[in-house]
Amino acid sequence: MVHSMVQYVDTFEDFKKNNFKIDDQFIMKKISFSIITILLLLFSSSCEKGFEELNQNPFAPTETGIGQLFNTVVGSLQLGWNEQFYMHNETLYPLTQLAALTTSTFPNVSLGTEDMWSNYYKALAHIREIEQRLNEMEETTEAEALNNVRGMLKILTAYKTFRVTDMFGDLPFFEAGQGYQDLDLARPKFDRQEDIYKFLLDELAWAAENININPEPVTEGGTPYLSLESFDTFFSGNLYTWIKFANALRLRHAMRMVEKDPAFATPILKEIIENNLPVIGQGEDVVMLPSAQSWQRESSHWSFREHNNLRMGSNIWGVLSETDASDGSGIFDPRAYLFFETNNANEWTAFPQVPDENTPDAGGTPYASQRDANYALKGQANIYSPFNYYLIRDNMDIPEVILTAAEVSFIRTEAYLRGLGVAQDVAIAEGEYLSGLFSSIKFWQNVKNNSTMWVNASPDISDQDIFALINNHPQLSIFATEDKLKLLYKQRWLDAFRQSWEAYSLERRTKQTPRIGEALNHFRFKYPPSEVINNPENWAAQIAAMGSDEENVKVWWMP
Repeated sequence: MVHSMVQYVDTFEDFKKNNFKIDDQFIMKKISFSIITILLLLFSSSCEKGFEELNQNPFAPTETGIGQLFNTVVGSLQLGWNEQFYMHNETLYPLTQLAALTTSTFPNVSLGTEDMWSNYYKALAHIREIEQRLNEMEETTEAEALNNVRGMLKILTAYKTFRVTDMFGDLPFFEAGQGYQDLDLARPKFDRQEDIYKFLLDELAWAAENININPEPVTEGGTPYLSLESFDTFFSGNLYTWIKFANALRLRHAMRMVEKDPAFATPILKEIIENNLPVIGQGEDVVMLPSAQSWQRESSHWSFREHNNLRMGSNIWGVLSETDASDGSGIFDPRAYLFFETNNANEWTAFPQVPDENTPDAGGTPYASQRDANYALKGQANIYSPFNYYLIRDNMDIPEVILTAAEVSFIRTEAYLRGLGVAQDVAIAEGEYLSGLFSSIKFWQNVKNNSTMWVNASPDISDQDIFALINNHPQLSIFATEDKLKLLYKQRWLDAFRQSWEAYSLERRTKQTPRIGEALNHFRFKYPPSEVINNPENWAAQIAAMGSDEENVKVWWMP
């Protein structure tokens, strides 16, 4: 389990929390009154790439050590408030059909993209500062002694950069984050996603190979390795887990690009799988956990409470239940009780994934704070099943998911089913699938059990019963279907229930995740308005190369 978080708060975050946690109609009026003024106030510092505040060295206090800066980067892994509201709840959940959007009333997705973009480039500026300090340290110490810190930093950089480029496509990277060091780099050019991907995969390989897990390692010259163990609130100083995370990220992103460049991707899959390199395993799921990291996950509850338009959709309901029985008698997947709950009438009712003019309106207040004192109070108009209240309400014990052991097993399943980097072997693939599905059910049960607030879930299923279920139920068993790959994609999609961005990437790559209605035609997010203002020439060159800055422009790795 990941431990991290020294909170990173600046004027943008303060403004966001104090001013965006209000009625969105007020926000719309303010934006319509003076869109340019607000954008300049909110986002002039949104990326380090060049404006006055960030061109001044943000790390000027020399007493700020590498360890503190490193934890600032770790802290930036926390999901943004507006990213969740506008990108996840308003956009990605309905796009992936992991949930249903009952009405679309918040069109300002750019508030979410600004949040994600700003978070990334602020963190990247800190990453560049740490890199510079490590380079300076090489003047007085052996380079090898810095390998562990360099490796950890490369892994964090890779995770954060992959996540942003997967949402936008090409972006400034190689020159970015250095505006305060070199004004010539204040407005960096955009780099191709292909180049970014291949560079980061090489960086992860270097990290996995060069992190030294020996106790108190020293170089051949006798120099002790620089250690951040006392500062590492991400993996609590466990360097072996850092290596596992690096290899798991290599698997994830090599598989993501395999359709586009198999010559580059399949050797990575082969190296990790055939050599049985260490990866994240059951019980080692990578998460941000507030109670272990001294922060409060208020953003999730806020984003659902203020948005209030997400409900269980008919698509995912059909994946969790054999029938539409409102008493829940058709539910066969225990994760149904962890992801969703009944409506105000204590019935399981899905909102149609593709509603028509006769679909009754959704309403009620299933995410309102008054349910703390009266759980059953969901609002009379709450006629559709909402997300489980405690999954989004518990600020301390519910994690933000980064990478699960189930996902790693599902990736290996696909490699063996398709013969990607390894010899095709259906029997091994079936075993990996069973391991992944078991890990997923156990993970979500543990999420519930570790919550001190959660009081409304069904009893746990024993390990023995889980194995019986996933081996024998016709909608879960890989032995009961001819289309094993489609079943795999369905379960990987479902495991990403609280990682809508990962489900989005899976659907864009495979086009085989569960879906009702028209095929997906949204492949990326538009660049945030701040980039148009702050980096106009490079932005214009990028748009000319792409053809347009629209959602239907495919990112590089899409087939």
